[in-house]
Amino acid sequence: MKVAIIMGSDSDWPVVEPAAQVLAGFGITTEVIVASAHRTPDKVHVFASEAREKGIEVIIAAAGAAAHLGGVIAAYTTLPVIGIPINSTSLNGLDSLLSIVQMPAGIPVATMAVNGAKNAGIFAVQIMSGKYPQLIEGLADYRKKMADEVEAKAVKLSTQLSK
Repeated sequence: MKVAIIMGSDSDWPVVEPAAQVLAGFGITTEVIVASAHRTPDKVHVFASEAREKGIEVIIAAAGAAAHLGGVIAAYTTLPVIGIPINSTSLNGLDSLLSIVQMPAGIPVATMAVNGAKNAGIFAVQIMSGKYPQLIEGLADYRKKMADEVEAKAVKLSTQLSK
């Protein structure tokens, strides 16, 4: 099980790292690449064209500003591509969001929220659960853990307020 995480700049890593953490928690190997659709287009082309042969099953592409990275990758592969718009300009990520979500018909890129790396990781796991049934149980456990955490916080707050 392998997912590639590609970002336009190493400065995107703090935003993207939660996706890698989620994937690691499910036992999914990640390959992390820094490449720019605009500054290193040949590298992006080679990566996308060879990804399936390298065992990659889902690609998470994070980019800010014009944010064409996910779309360029999707043009060169039939693997699922998940885009993470990065808040990196004075437009607070709106430019990135629109660049990723407005893909032309026929070349889809699933688009997460601005800086939504954690959901990108979870969505990659959900995609892969069709091939790897063991991930289904892991996803159910993950959701139960989240629900338990919410309940624990509710009890803690209720206890504090009743004092």
